[in-house]
Parts: sequence; structure tokens; C-alpha cells
Amino acid sequence: MNMRTRYSEIRAYRTKDGSEIRELMHPDKHGNRAQSLAEATVFPGQETLLHKHLTSEELYHVVAGRGLMTLDQERFEVQAGDTVLIAPRAAHCIANIGSEPLRILCSCSPAYADEDTVILTGADGVALA
Repeated sequence: MNMRTRYSEIRAYRTKDGSEIRELMHPDKHGNRAQSLAEATVFPGQETLLHKHLTSEELYHVVAGRGLMTLDQERFEVQAGDTVLIAPRAAHCIANIGSEPLRILCSCSPAYADEDTVILTGADGVALA
């Protein structure tokens, strides 16, 4: 079991919602069982696609930057130091409204899985049928 990861050794990739992700700890790679921890980066002027997770509860903890969070019918600003609870099936996305990269620690339980993620809008913001 790999009990530790090193940030400099983790490759970033683009996830279904459009953000850049680094999987800091995930059962598929590291041997933990019940949750995942990732860092998401949303660059200035970018917004993730509106999406939901069918079974995962997610926590966003903002470590840098400023964002506009959409959580179901609510929209509110977030900044470094803020934490947001995203319940299973809650529609959510986040836009970077600042001038620096928006960096968010994302904890999911159960662990993040593409098949648990449902995209609700296209890149043009139009709801998918």
C-alpha cells in the first residue's frame, strides 16, 4: 500500500467537467479504500461544466484564487479558506472569477469515478437532454 504521494510526481489530466485534476490519493492507485483526494485547477476565465455525482459526497476546499460556485439553485462567491459541502446528486460547477488559477482540494466519498459523474450542460452552457 502506498501511504504517501509526492505532488511533483503526480501528472495532471483533464476530467469530465473540464478542470485540470491531480489525484493526490485514490483507491485505484494508492491503496486507500473509502475516499479520494484531488487538486482541481480552474484557470482565469474558465468554468467547469455543470454536473452531479450520483453517489459521492464531495467537499471543495479552496486553497487559492476566487470562484463563483453554483450549487443547485444557489450561486455564491468562494475564496481561499472556504469549504463547500456538495451532497450526492447536487448539480454544481465553479467559475474562476479572479486573475490567478483557482485551486481546490476535492475530497469524494466514495472515491471519485467517471461513471458516477453526470454532465448536465455542454460547453456552451445549454442543458443536455
